[in-house]
Amino acid sequence: MRAFRCAEEAASDTMAPVATGKRAGSRKSAQQPRPLNKAALVIGVAITLCVVAWGYLVYAAIDFGTAARGGSGSTAWAFMGLACLGAIACLFVGLLLVARLMRALGVTSPPPSADAPPRPVGGKRAAR
Repeated sequence: MRAFRCAEEAASDTMAPVATGKRAGSRKSAQQPRPLNKAALVIGVAITLCVVAWGYLVYAAIDFGTAARGGSGSTAWAFMGLACLGAIACLFVGLLLVARLMRALGVTSPPPSADAPPRPVGGKRAAR
């Protein structure tokens, strides 16, 4: 470590210059890195899987429907029906997961709890 000759030299080497004036600089600190939201990541992966499964089941339902109309038999109709039901279920679960993702990201808030007092009909004025 180097010895300083005077206090001013020590201060100039260790401190950054300070701007003066009304708008001298930003008062914000550096942005802290945001922690990884693992719940949102898992829900996002689940949504992706549901959408991919939905797309495949829709494609399979179209394929089975084409085969059934071509006279392939009643099994093609049954498979088409199952593929349609699976596609409906995948889309429904995917939409439910989107709602959960919005809650995990803080876009929406949970519904009020049952312990909260009921809101008066008509607002604050009616309650007076």
